[in-house]
Amino acid sequence: MAARVTTEAGPIDTVLLDLDGTLTDPKRGITQCIAHALSQMGAKVPSTNDMHFAIGPPLRHSFATLLNTNDTATIERAMVSYRERFATIGLFENEVYAGVPDMLATLRSVGLRLILATAKPHVYATRILAHFELYAPFAAVYGPELDGRLQNKSDLLAHLFATEKLVPSHAVMVGDRAHDIDAARANGCRAIGVTWGYGGRDELKGANVLCHSPAELAACIRQ
Repeated sequence: MAARVTTEAGPIDTVLLDLDGTLTDPKRGITQCIAHALSQMGAKVPSTNDMHFAIGPPLRHSFATLLNTNDTATIERAMVSYRERFATIGLFENEVYAGVPDMLATLRSVGLRLILATAKPHVYATRILAHFELYAPFAAVYGPELDGRLQNKSDLLAHLFATEKLVPSHAVMVGDRAHDIDAARANGCRAIGVTWGYGGRDELKGANVLCHSPAELAACIRQ
């Protein structure tokens, strides 16, 4: 049974949704593109499971860890190599989680405004939503620029709230990683953690509530 999101903030009118690990499983595309970039740079390529930490957070941060460097030029070279493959192949090596289309339709049917808020550059996120026929329910798509502007999720949400003129206390952020929860908290927004992605229960302990399936998520927000 879904838990109810309750605070003094009042009813929710806007749902902010993460993409990777929340709406779609991008593991194959992201890990294959990271492997491509590391190989191009002559670096060691970890196992796929050892790259799970890079699914969701800003990619530049992940390359800094994988390459054990803070050198901006090195990290940017990795980003270029990653995008060589991602822009044409990796973008579509993705899978929509079962139940997500119905969940989106349910939330829209009760009058909630849906906005994508992702750490993936918005130019790629928009193409992914369109390719997998998930674009129609969304009122807007927000993500960082290719040059890294707004890659911090807290900054992204602050920009989103200001641009859309939304009241943060009447919104909820839905995501599978700690940075989704932390960004919501930093902006006075409620947070729902979803456990079918890559964060896990411990990482999501700061959320108002955890949901374990898209159907449970829809029921939780509707209540």
